[in-house]
Amino acid sequence: MTNEAPLTAHEYRDLLSAALEDSLHADTRTPTAHTLFMPDSHRTALYVDNVVVPGGRGVGKTFWYQTLLDERLREVAAAEYRINRLRRLRVHPGHGMNLDHDHYPGPPTLRGLVEAKEDPYDIWYAVLLTALGQEELLGLTEWRDRVVWVRTHTDEAQRTVERADREAHGAGIVHLMLFDALEHLHADRAQADRLVVGILRLALQMRFGTRNIRLKVFIRPDMFQAATLTFADASKLSSGYASSLEWTHTDLYGLLFHSLGNEDDGEAELARRFRASTGGWATDETVGRHEPPLVLRNVAEVQEKLFTEIADPFMGGNYRKGKPYTWLPNHLKDGNGKISPRSFLQALVTAAEASRSGHHDHDRALHHEAIRAGVQAASKRRVDEVGEDTPWVKLAIKPLAGGQVPIKESAVLDLWKENDLPVALAEDAAQYAQADRPSLVRTGPRHPDDLPRLVEELIELGVMTRRRSDGRLDLPDVYRIAFGLGRMGGVPKA
Repeated sequence: MTNEAPLTAHEYRDLLSAALEDSLHADTRTPTAHTLFMPDSHRTALYVDNVVVPGGRGVGKTFWYQTLLDERLREVAAAEYRINRLRRLRVHPGHGMNLDHDHYPGPPTLRGLVEAKEDPYDIWYAVLLTALGQEELLGLTEWRDRVVWVRTHTDEAQRTVERADREAHGAGIVHLMLFDALEHLHADRAQADRLVVGILRLALQMRFGTRNIRLKVFIRPDMFQAATLTFADASKLSSGYASSLEWTHTDLYGLLFHSLGNEDDGEAELARRFRASTGGWATDETVGRHEPPLVLRNVAEVQEKLFTEIADPFMGGNYRKGKPYTWLPNHLKDGNGKISPRSFLQALVTAAEASRSGHHDHDRALHHEAIRAGVQAASKRRVDEVGEDTPWVKLAIKPLAGGQVPIKESAVLDLWKENDLPVALAEDAAQYAQADRPSLVRTGPRHPDDLPRLVEELIELGVMTRRRSDGRLDLPDVYRIAFGLGRMGGVPKA
């Protein structure tokens, strides 16, 4: 710490609101040096030879996808993570949400290729060969024609890969093709799974068949798990060439303090004072990025002490109610114990606003009741995100609304039967099957007519849990609150 006076409660609220606003939209805004926070736990996900990067919604898949596509940001990551191979990449987009269909086919084209019974492997092989500069493919404007060429010119395609691999090895570079937003591949879950398997087959071949051509696949864990059920060799990727994007408690608070110290818009002076009062920050003048000291990134005791200057020491009158430093992330975990940084930041932004409006003269920036309101807002956002990615989940949980958890599995199945859930799922799938825009393509459940297996899919997604003591089903708070289910003594439902 330095002699600079800490920020007041009002100033912290202003800084929180300003600094965290952009962080809530990380998937839709291009990363910058200021927003590039690099948790230690994400380092292995950027290893060039790690092919599969599983991660749930809001954990940073798209953030890293976009970062790796940007040469300047790759340099920042190479320096901080000390991964020199990131400086020797030629990066190509293989699939994403950008409307950049010169590089890869969009959803309507993919749907047409699937309906034409094209092998998904050939589709992605055409994407890779186009990126590697296969002349015949560059001369074709339609992806359908490119896929047909790949299927009918296997020897020439193989020679292109061999030549590109040889030339890349001689130049000391690696061709890295990135895949993201795989949940938007196809409206039908079975077809989406087939397309994912095609990507993984190609990734496996490049990983073990070439020296300098690699794929990196950012994927939802449930989609990767589904692929391993139909593509046995996928286990070769998961056993040694996969690295999940996960966030520890210290990672989350490190992100918070990094964001506060790098605010460079309306509250830049408050950010400067925050850095000065906490001390130990390093500034990269070339990109204007401020790096927090390691203790603020990694040491829980130091983080908690600073957070107690920002938030109430307890979630009520005494320590029995819990401490905000641990209470907040614990109530944002999904059923797999994962925490989305977006949920964490949403809770903090809402807590700052609720404190400003309802506890204006409080001596801390974040009142404990406002933090509870923040968790409610984070739950609503999380449920909205689930509704966007997997609308079938909302359909499955809706019949339970108004009830209490834990709940017997038999009671859940009875409610689903009473509400004709399989019929609702079929109607939902038909609605999205005609989508022409990537933002409207969604994945459904793998087994819509098998209700017990739907329970297992919800558990895989982290939306439900099964209690070991009695087998009853539960929902973590980050879903339970906004879905309208109660729990004795828990955070009130929204």
